[in-house]
Amino acid sequence: MPMIRETIVSTADDAGRVHLAPIGIIADDGGWIIAPFRPSTTLDNLRAVPFAAANFTDDVRIFAGCLTGRSQWPTTPCTDIPVRRLADSLAHVELAVTRITEDELRPRFHCRVLRTVAHAPFKGFNRAQAAVIEAAILVSRLGMLPRDKVEREMAYLEIAVTKTASATEEEAWSRLKQAIAAFYAETEANKTPLANS
Repeated sequence: MPMIRETIVSTADDAGRVHLAPIGIIADDGGWIIAPFRPSTTLDNLRAVPFAAANFTDDVRIFAGCLTGRSQWPTTPCTDIPVRRLADSLAHVELAVTRITEDELRPRFHCRVLRTVAHAPFKGFNRAQAAVIEAAILVSRLGMLPRDKVEREMAYLEIAVTKTASATEEEAWSRLKQAIAAFYAETEANKTPLANS
């Protein structure tokens, strides 16, 4: 299996509007593959403007926020590509799409690295950060995974959050739990037949 790095990928549309999305990029012979699901803004943007920045951050609120309605985070221009990067990233990689492998579910955008820049020291993850990343992945797949699996995994991940989280991880965790509760509440509401009047 190839290595996957959990990042915040920034892309841009034809008008230069930036879009941030948490995506695991796949190692690919010195480059990276971005494989967004259909349909998605990231997919549309990569077709329109074939460049991206992979942003490495330890602020898990950004992962949670992008999945729960808070997608606006400060950005700044990149050096070699017409896409902005996450302003508070620890590092970023500027990528150019070299080819596309089409797929009905997740086309694969093969990218070469144009530039890698470090901005701040990485001080290490705590277990709560890792738990939030795993929970964010679950949230991104709520429509694909059985509810009991999601609930079991969230219960296990919550142990790490309870033991090791700072206020930052607690905020991110809370947003993800709320998103899961809202998803299942809406699912149940859609299953409930309307009472006869």
